[in-house]
Parts: sequence; structure tokens; C-alpha cells
Amino acid sequence: MGGVSGTVNTAERVPKQDRSRATRQRLLEAAVSCLAEHGWAGSTVSVVAERAGVSRGAAQHHFPTREDLFTAAVEYVAEERSLALRALFPEGAAAAGRRAVVLALVDLYTGPLFRAALHLWVAACDEEQLRGRVTELEARVGRETHRIAVELLGADESRPGARETVQGLLDMARGLGLANLLTDDAARRERVVEQWARLLDGALDPTSG
Repeated sequence: MGGVSGTVNTAERVPKQDRSRATRQRLLEAAVSCLAEHGWAGSTVSVVAERAGVSRGAAQHHFPTREDLFTAAVEYVAEERSLALRALFPEGAAAAGRRAVVLALVDLYTGPLFRAALHLWVAACDEEQLRGRVTELEARVGRETHRIAVELLGADESRPGARETVQGLLDMARGLGLANLLTDDAARRERVVEQWARLLDGALDPTSG
């Protein structure tokens, strides 16, 4: 009897864990969407819970505070975007070419993640409780993005100026993301991507210089 009972309890526990993970993911995705669309002031736990289709109590079970919810949401999507960026080049970035890599990196800063992160940065300027967590999160995301960029671009950071060149690319991509917030900047973005691909070929090619 004891063995049967233990088996049943285990079988019941696994679906419950799956449901919990699914609920958490829905909350994270809803939080990012709300933050991107409504900003910090309009993105309450209740609004996010309603969008995710869960109760406020369920939301607070996973994320006790509003700050917990939104910093976790941006981190979650940043990790997902990092995975997606790596998955874009299954045969290796070298085969795709640097233009494709530059375009993929720029796309990181023109989607809902960047818009949501920007709202979080603005809120952190005024919310003391949020500032330290957002600063730490952005440093971590920035380091990971830089590592991915170095890997995809085939940059040798032991070469003088290589690290600064990659960071300059990411800073430029962030600027394009800001420009895209108010208007569709696709045409100018395409020209800038083409130019940066040529600059990177010259700056990062081991045979150059």
C-alpha cells in the first residue's frame, strides 16, 4: 500500500510542478509585454496577473514584490534572446558573414525586450529599491551580450582595439534601438548595419592592420 501511495503522490507532483513553471513563464512574458506597452507606472502586479490569466495571489506566490517580478521578467527574456541569437547561426557565424551577425545584434535592441528594459531603467532612476537590482542585472546582461558578440564576430580580444570595437558596435546598436522607439528607423538602420559590417571586417580581420 505504501509503495502504491508513493507512486501516486509522485505522479501528482510532477504535473503540479509543470503547471507552476508554466504559470511563472506566463507571468514573466506578461510582465515584459506590459512594461513595454504601458511603462513602469502602468504595469502593476494586478495588471500583469490579469494579462497572464492568473490570480494576483498566484502572481505574488511566484514573485512577492513588484520589483521581483519585473527584474526577473527582463532577465528571463534577455536569456531567451541570448539563446535565440546563438540559435540563428547553427552552422557557425563565420558562414553567415559579419553583416548577418551585426543585424542580429542590432535586432536585440529593437524589440520589446529593449523597450521593457528602458522603462525599467527610467523607473530605477527614481526607485531606490529598484536601482541596485537593475544595475546588477544590466551589468550581467551586458557581459553576456558582449561575450556572445565576441564569439559570433570571431573577435580576438588580445588584439589592440578589438574589445573596444565590439563594445562600440553594441553601443551603436543600443543607439539605433533608442531611435526606433519613436519612429520606424529601418531604412537608416540598414545603411548603418552595412557600414558597420565593413568596419568590422577591417578592424577584426587578423590579416588587416
